[in-house]
Amino acid sequence: MPGALPGAHYPGCVTIRLYDTSARQIRDFIPITPGCVSIYLCGATVQAAPHIGHIRSGLNFDIMRRWFAHRGYDVTFVRNVTDIDDKIIKKSAEQGRPWWSIGYENERAFNSGYDVLGCLPPTYEPRATGHVTEMVEMMRGLIERGHAYESEGNVYFDVRSFPGYLQLSNQDLDNLLQPSGEGETGKRDPRDFAMWKAAKPGEPSWETPWGRGRPGWHLECSAMAHKYLGAAFDIHGGGLDLIFPHHENEIAQAKAFGDDFAAYWVHNAWVTMSGEKMSKSLGNSVLVSEMVKHWRPIVLRYYLGTPHYRSMIEYSEEALREAESAFARIEGFIQRVVEKAGPVEPAAEVPPAFAEAMDDDLGVPQALAIVHTTVRQGNSALTADDKESAVARLAEVRAMLGVLGLDPLDPQWAGAASGRGDDLHGVVDSLVRLVLEQRQAARGRKDYATADAIRDQLQQAGLAIEDTPSGPRWSLT
Repeated sequence: MPGALPGAHYPGCVTIRLYDTSARQIRDFIPITPGCVSIYLCGATVQAAPHIGHIRSGLNFDIMRRWFAHRGYDVTFVRNVTDIDDKIIKKSAEQGRPWWSIGYENERAFNSGYDVLGCLPPTYEPRATGHVTEMVEMMRGLIERGHAYESEGNVYFDVRSFPGYLQLSNQDLDNLLQPSGEGETGKRDPRDFAMWKAAKPGEPSWETPWGRGRPGWHLECSAMAHKYLGAAFDIHGGGLDLIFPHHENEIAQAKAFGDDFAAYWVHNAWVTMSGEKMSKSLGNSVLVSEMVKHWRPIVLRYYLGTPHYRSMIEYSEEALREAESAFARIEGFIQRVVEKAGPVEPAAEVPPAFAEAMDDDLGVPQALAIVHTTVRQGNSALTADDKESAVARLAEVRAMLGVLGLDPLDPQWAGAASGRGDDLHGVVDSLVRLVLEQRQAARGRKDYATADAIRDQLQQAGLAIEDTPSGPRWSLT
């Protein structure tokens, strides 16, 4: 089936359950089109390079997309790029650079971040500026239906014209404080929001029936979701911070236009530092481009992707080191089996307990516990010299890691030379093997004091030495 990963099976009696923000409960997932799932994810606003908080959303929905594909669904995954907004224009003025230059540079940085952390490319990745025609058509329809109006070159949505407004965020309209941008004049009600902003001198603008201007933040997603996924689609995703005003305003525009829009709303939690949401404005961001210089990308993916998507991640070096150690235990098992038995292909199916955890609102922490249990079973089989069982456990481990995008034998990671240690691994390996040869020579002449001293020095340097039938093997502790 198109879009399905190897080992997938058609979703007949399989029930995936997701927490739906709009329903405030976990619901059985029932696709609009049997066997298919359509996902729209609010992607990058490209005023700056991404930090790990930005990329977490892409990782969480990459795992969702992979799981649906494993379960046999044909997945259409749309992740947009907001390449024009107030922040980009402000950066353009501050830096004396064209807005499109800033946007394109940071769009490439986001894509590099997604790629280096193993995210599959989206089915479609539309830019806001490429869909002004669709936005104009939607505004025209909303004005005709009495849900929007033009004022001083701006086009606003009349929030009181749409009875379902604020149901997603569960707010009261009378107590609403609607965020407003500079230059939003002529509103009938201060809670109305801008779909289109009148042109200002020196700012980018496009021609419309209401004069030159540029998109408001919210309109672009309603218009692009309609174009690529139709009037109704399955899942709309994004970070918790987008529930209001962005997603609330998307719903108002799309449904007032006549679309059914998203059937499920799924939101991921933040990466925090000292209890605060990671953001550029707080000055506490950790750029992906810097992180992968110090941490292997697959370890960073493990760290960001394995907590539950609805749980906050409090960033710390200690937590990253714990993730590195945990993943090293998995890699060590894989390496030992491959050395003993040669290449092992992933199993056709994941263990039932792993599938049950993933089906239950993408329970990655519970699913990961099954991975580690299987690794322990495999290590016990190796100790007992039960090659057949060890190979079977590795096949299961590879199948599970493949779903999570964490299989170190996958070509995505196996041939990569990136991140801390990967580009130097060959050099370090050669140096360590020279020292290990000296240790073996000392043991051969029964100079055990020298052999033990060499081993102790290597351990003090952060290397673990394991003596195997095929010779000594080293790994980072």
